[in-house]
Amino acid sequence: MEINNQWQTVVIVGAQWGDEGKGKVTDYYGYQTDFVVRFQGGNNAGHTIVHEGKTYKLHLLPSGVLHKNNHVVLANGVVIDPRILLEELAKLKEAGFELQLSISDRAHVIFPFQVLMDSASESTETANKFSALSTQRGIWPTYSDKAARVGIRMIDLINPSIFNEKFDLLFELQQKKLSLIYGSEVQLDKEKIRAEYVRYADLLRPFVANVSVLLNNALDNKSKILFEGAQGAMLDIDHGLYPYTTSSNTTSGGVCTGAGIAPQKIEKVIGVVKAYISRVGGGYLPTELHDALGSEIRELGGEYGTTTGRARRIGWLDMVQLRMANRINGFTSMAMTKIDVLDTLDEIKICTAYRYKGTILHEVPADLSVYNECEPIYEVFPGWLTSTGHVKTYGELPEKLRNYLEYIESSLHVPIELVSVGPDRLATILK
Repeated sequence: MEINNQWQTVVIVGAQWGDEGKGKVTDYYGYQTDFVVRFQGGNNAGHTIVHEGKTYKLHLLPSGVLHKNNHVVLANGVVIDPRILLEELAKLKEAGFELQLSISDRAHVIFPFQVLMDSASESTETANKFSALSTQRGIWPTYSDKAARVGIRMIDLINPSIFNEKFDLLFELQQKKLSLIYGSEVQLDKEKIRAEYVRYADLLRPFVANVSVLLNNALDNKSKILFEGAQGAMLDIDHGLYPYTTSSNTTSGGVCTGAGIAPQKIEKVIGVVKAYISRVGGGYLPTELHDALGSEIRELGGEYGTTTGRARRIGWLDMVQLRMANRINGFTSMAMTKIDVLDTLDEIKICTAYRYKGTILHEVPADLSVYNECEPIYEVFPGWLTSTGHVKTYGELPEKLRNYLEYIESSLHVPIELVSVGPDRLATILK
């Protein structure tokens, strides 16, 4: 299968609520790139990849690690739990993958007290009312400390004198917050944590680099670079359904700040769109299915979180949400995933607009009091009632399925270039 490769940079981002199948799409495109770059998020993300018959689940390392030609990069926009990273590296090494890895010197480090802070905040009454149902991996406290300018970067971690000074400050701040704000009685072992992170520094020091320089030099040398996002557009900290979001910019613009390259160097943006929607977390979901059909789709699609194992909420495809995702990401094309999950359904719905107290809305409102009362307006499509997992070309897909896909294309004015009909990389159709 040949992909049109007349590009040097490609960004692959989730167009919905995360869990769209970005891992497979990244794996598919990654065999022809030289670098694969993770530019935001942390181990709150999860990628499931089926590669040569084996299933791999990753949380920090991008999906393209499974292609030995790729130089793997964790850029400055990523927050890194060293323990998790070292565990993933060890598992991949055991599976026979030797990585060429670079970690940004400006990426921030997650500590146990930030993980504890994450958990403590979820238990408060206010957090429960507006909770995004955090994965409790210490992600938001680390981004918060970064914004407060008290965070510890990879370059600080590997410099003993700087690390000790910064660690003393950050530890005392976090211990006071846990005690005074959240009423935590946990007394952290400061010196044990310090010693643990000194060991991590020794193990990770060889990988730390100025990633912005590395990537820009690679572009000057005509290398191909794939930028892999985590989560999805509706979880973007600025443009998503705030506060039910993650703590970073999940959209294509996050590549510039999260990896240190200029906007004009981004040539191609692929929005990964699941044929229905799913999400893990709090907040209203206009097209959510609370019935047996939602449960059926969940089971057929294996919709359980890679990171948490939580059952995902299921709903019909939402074009209002996708229009927003297209607008803020600038999709040059789309990759449609999990279309085969709908093979057995008699009818399939697409939300085309929202109705709010008699008013028709075509854009996602920022006002939660409005959004929470929006009712979906549906276009109904007949199901194709044919197995698609064996199909190799677009023309072989059932006509009713092609009509469904082409409706999405025409609604967004964005072409679909890839259709996934199964979890394996080979179960992929180029359009």
